[in-house]
Formats: sequence, C-alpha cells, structure tokens
Amino acid sequence: MPVPDRDFLLHRMDETRSTLEALLPRIDIHKEIYPNWTIRDMLAHMIGWDDATIASLRAHILDRPPSVPAIRSLDEFNSQSVSSRKDLDFEHILKEWRLTRQVLRTLIEQLPDEKFFSPVVVPWGEKTTVMILVDMFRDHEQEHIRDILTWLKHPEKPLEKEGN
Repeated sequence: MPVPDRDFLLHRMDETRSTLEALLPRIDIHKEIYPNWTIRDMLAHMIGWDDATIASLRAHILDRPPSVPAIRSLDEFNSQSVSSRKDLDFEHILKEWRLTRQVLRTLIEQLPDEKFFSPVVVPWGEKTTVMILVDMFRDHEQEHIRDILTWLKHPEKPLEKEGN
C-alpha cells in the first residue's frame, strides 16, 4: 500500500530535480556560479550529499551504525565531495548526478514502512526522520536553483557567496 507521505516526498524531490534539469541547458559549464565552483562542481557537491544519504538509509535498513562523513565539518565534507571528482569531466558528473538521484529515489520507494517512519542517523550524526532528511536536501537543491536563477541574470561573474 502506498504511503502518502512517501509519495508526496518523492513527488517534491522529482519536481525540484526537474526544475534544475530544465536550467542546465542555460548554464555555460565553464563559467563559475560561485567562487571557484562551476555547475560541474555544484553537481559533484550534490552527488556527495546524495551518496551520504544513500549510505545512511542503507545502514538504517540493516540496523547498522552509519558512517557519518560530515560529522567533523560540513564545509570539509562539501570540499571533499567536489575535490574527489575533480578529474571527472562534466558529462561523467552529469551522468553520476542523475544515477545517484535515481538510486536514492528507488531506495526511498523500497524502504519498509517501519524504517521510513523510524528515526535515522543522518550524515552529520544527528537523528531525524527520513521525511525530514530528504526534505532538507530538497530544500538545499532549491537553494542552489535560486542561486542559479540569480546568477543567470549576470553570468559573467560568480555570485559573491560560497556554494555549499
């Protein structure tokens, strides 16, 4: 039986991702959106968070303690997510970004109801619900969308804030 909260969450994730997908053709992949971050770097950053969320959910399913890759510093985790993919070209990053999100989406779809509604340890070590965890990252993606829309008004210069 479908869980309305899960269906709503997946719909919102898809909606946000579709918005970002629609913006991609308007973005010059060589220009910085944030200081030292192109769209390639921003997508690598999002892949890192999707990977960390997938790892947390998989550990949650198995009743195992998750790794908490961002427990020391969110900025350090963001930097590592981008730098670990620095040698990959844009097309590779784009494919990985899409695939990682599909893996996350499938995992959420298949999550047993008792796991969907029970507390999960998130990548920075706190406990929350799957709904709140995934919604936080959806909000995070929306923040990047707002930044891109602002940047597209003047794409000749990066935004004055860091991309995190």
